[in-house]
Amino acid sequence: MFTRRSFAIAALATGLLAAPAFAADTFPDKSIDYIIPFGPGGESDVAARMQQPFFQKKFGQDLVISYKAGGGGAVGWSELNSLTGDGYTVMGINLPHVILQPAQKKVGYETDDLVTVYWFQFTPNAIVVPADSQFKTLKDLIDYAKENPARVTMAGTGKGTANQLAAVEFDSLAGVKTTYVPFKGTGAAMTALLGHQVMAEWGYTTVGASQGDKVRLLAVAMDKRHPLFPDTPTFNELGLDIAGGAYRGVAVPKSVPEEKRRQLSDMFGKINSDPDFRKKMEDAGFALIDVPYSEMKTFMDKQKSRDIKAAKEAGILE
Repeated sequence: MFTRRSFAIAALATGLLAAPAFAADTFPDKSIDYIIPFGPGGESDVAARMQQPFFQKKFGQDLVISYKAGGGGAVGWSELNSLTGDGYTVMGINLPHVILQPAQKKVGYETDDLVTVYWFQFTPNAIVVPADSQFKTLKDLIDYAKENPARVTMAGTGKGTANQLAAVEFDSLAGVKTTYVPFKGTGAAMTALLGHQVMAEWGYTTVGASQGDKVRLLAVAMDKRHPLFPDTPTFNELGLDIAGGAYRGVAVPKSVPEEKRRQLSDMFGKINSDPDFRKKMEDAGFALIDVPYSEMKTFMDKQKSRDIKAAKEAGILE
């Protein structure tokens, strides 16, 4: 027979037993530090800032963005696993960077040591020129490059990146020799382009979206035209089999428990599935993808095989 006292004890015991589940359900109960391993102004930064208000609206907490630039992202990724693994610190992560960097030299981390919980977008490669460029079409650039070997200077976002792979692939397929000039991020490469320090840039569709009338896209590396640039042809349309770009996602220290990894993956997936978020991203020139934590190994195995093969063919790796 239950007395008031026994009922209270039972209720207290039930509450205590339920506490861990309740605590898990309330994650996150404070802001999450979101580290971008590049300087401000690039695509990783832009995407994170677009995610901020949606994260706050859906989960009631802030994403606090900070930067740890250096080594094309390697400085940040080499420190990722030394950070506290409570789920309240995440870091932006990029492909092909985290595959090619460790394959080229010792950079303080290995690809398989990084724990990615979600890939949410990619930026298709594109050849970008200033609006006043002499190159009105891709054919103009190719014709000039054939007559003037190595004279066409093209900015890009560092070494061992999607831009560099595209540059080598383009030279091979177009039968030209251009000069690839690596910069520390898209922002620096764009500054060089607009300052006419280089003749063109291996940028992304996002560059065209952000710079508007200041630049012109000659071609995009997509299977079909980007909806934001219906008048810009794909490389495939112009007879060059080039498609791809830089992939971006979010990673956590490997000490983060499996449950927290899955929760964070679900959170970024919910942001990615929001129609308003998707439209904002596409209007900014991004292309969205959805690779959750549960599908990560299959995706990464495929990417490693593809990117290593492409880098060897390009002469970036032996």
